Amino acid sequence: MIEDIKKDASERMQKSVTALTNSMAKIRAGRAHTSLLDQIMVPYYGSDVALSQVANVGIEDARTLTVTPWEKPMLSVVEKAIMNSDLGVNPNSAGMTIRIPIPPLTEERRRDLVKVAKSEAEGARVAIRNIRRDANGTLKDLLKEKDISEDELRGAEDVVQKLTDSVIRQIETVLAEKEADLMEV
Repeated sequence: MIEDIKKDASERMQKSVTALTNSMAKIRAGRAHTSLLDQIMVPYYGSDVALSQVANVGIEDARTLTVTPWEKPMLSVVEKAIMNSDLGVNPNSAGMTIRIPIPPLTEERRRDLVKVAKSEAEGARVAIRNIRRDANGTLKDLLKEKDISEDELRGAEDVVQKLTDSVIRQIETVLAEKEADLMEV
């Protein structure tokens, strides 16, 4: 029983770290990266689909993304969806390819993005602490039902706390890497 609780907590904590890593990838650092366009949805035959499902997204150089729709009528739709996104980019179409120059970040914008990254990391820390609370609550319920002893409870709580500390360190590492990436000129 205790092993199942620890395993469940560990899996949920790792999912939180993965979610944080994915959300950090969406914070642009002034360089072209295909994940910048991951959240853009495009209307396609009556339903909204991800941009990557209607076009090929690539990197032309360090500051330019290219988007090549698979169907010619989708060119203007894709371009409009990119313009309406909150990325602050201005796509240019040439033939069947849309080029998206990524403007360099100003110092002020970099600081704002660092604040966004810190708030994402804090959200992940809160999620980890909630998972710890849930695991400890389940362990205490087992103690009340006399399924485990107090010594087993303390040992299991220590293991959950060590797991929590380890995952919080992972979050700090992800945040430090993103901060360094954002502040790099």
